[in-house]
Amino acid sequence: MKDLLELLNNAGHADFRDARGPMGFSQRQAGGKFTADEAAEFIDQLQTAEYEASLAEEAPKKTAKKAAAKKAPKAAAEKPVKAADAEPEPMTESERAVRTASTKSLVLEVRRRGWIVTKPK
Repeated sequence: MKDLLELLNNAGHADFRDARGPMGFSQRQAGGKFTADEAAEFIDQLQTAEYEASLAEEAPKKTAKKAAAKKAPKAAAEKPVKAADAEPEPMTESERAVRTASTKSLVLEVRRRGWIVTKPK
């Protein structure tokens, strides 16, 4: 429940009642009462929305970087590329999702799949 409320707060809602209309909560859910399946479904929905919002924020940054790279002088482009200077392979969408997700979200997902998670020593 804490995780769901935290995600709702991140989405701009003050509490469950405030999110009732936009999230489609029933009266019972607006009072903070969810089954485990309902909570997991809403958590997934909110995490997906957060991830898509982060992708939308990154897109203009990438476009600006590409435009700056096109304006770079040819001399810089003609230099031999060393292994250390080479750009790493672009991450897949799922890799970006995992790296941008909060630790709490990752732990919850892994536990949902039946694994046991402990803090590192």
